[in-house]
Amino acid sequence: MVQERIISFWNFIIDRMKGLIPAAGKGTRMEPFTNAYPKELLPVGEKAVIHHAIEDMKAAGIEDICIVVGWKQHAIMDYLGSGEDLGVQLTYVVQDERDGLAGAVKSAEHYIKDESFAVVLGDNYVDDKQALKDLVEFHNTEGFDATIGAFRPQDVTSYGVLDVEGNEVKGMVEKPSEDEAPSNIAISGMYVFEPEIFDAIEDVGKGKGGEYQLTDAIDILRQRHDNVGYKDIIGTRIDVGTPERLREANREFDLRD
Repeated sequence: MVQERIISFWNFIIDRMKGLIPAAGKGTRMEPFTNAYPKELLPVGEKAVIHHAIEDMKAAGIEDICIVVGWKQHAIMDYLGSGEDLGVQLTYVVQDERDGLAGAVKSAEHYIKDESFAVVLGDNYVDDKQALKDLVEFHNTEGFDATIGAFRPQDVTSYGVLDVEGNEVKGMVEKPSEDEAPSNIAISGMYVFEPEIFDAIEDVGKGKGGEYQLTDAIDILRQRHDNVGYKDIIGTRIDVGTPERLREANREFDLRD
C-alpha cells in the first residue's frame, strides 16, 4: 500500500511537469544539408531526431511540450503539427534572436510559468527511452533546483564539463581544453529545472561564442543555492551536429533494432 502511494505521488509530479525542446539553431556544421532543413529534422532511422526527443519526453510521462523554433521554423511545425499524432500536446515559441541556449530557455518562460520542466535538446539522440524518466525521478527524489543529465565522452573539449562532489555539482566549464577540464563528466543535453533557473538566466552575460550559455546560468543558480545535481544517463547519447555524428547515431539506431 505504501509503495503504491509513493508511485502515485511521483506520477502526479511527473504529470505536472512540462517539457522544453530547443530547436532554433541554424546547424552551420551540417551545411549544406541544413540549407534546406533544420538539423532537428535530419533522420535517425526513419524518424527525425526531434521526433526521438519527443518520444523521450513521452516515455517520461511528459506530454505538454514546448518547442522553441527559429531557423526554418515552419518546416519543424509542419513536420510535428499539434503533436496529436505523437500522443502529446505541442506549443511553439519563436526565438527571434539566436543568442544561445540560455536565451532559448528564457524565451519559453511565459509557457513554463512556475512549474518544473525537463529540457531535451532537439538535435540529441539517446538510444534508451528510460534515460529522461530516470533523470526526472532522480531530480524529484533529491530535491535539486537543477539536475543535469551527464555522460562520459572520450573527448570532453566539445562539451560543458562538471566539477562534482558525490551527486552534487560544484562548478562547470564550457568547452574546456583538456588541461582545464575538471573531470571527464560532460553535460548530455538533458536537464530538469525548477523555475528559479529563469532568475539566473536574467543575470547571465555573453559567454563563449558571444552567446548566453545555459551552463553559466546553472552555475549562477549553484552559487546562489548550492543545490545543483547530476546523474549519469543510461544508454548512448549522440549530438547529431556533424555528418560524422549523424552517421554514428544511425549506426547506433540500427544496432538497437
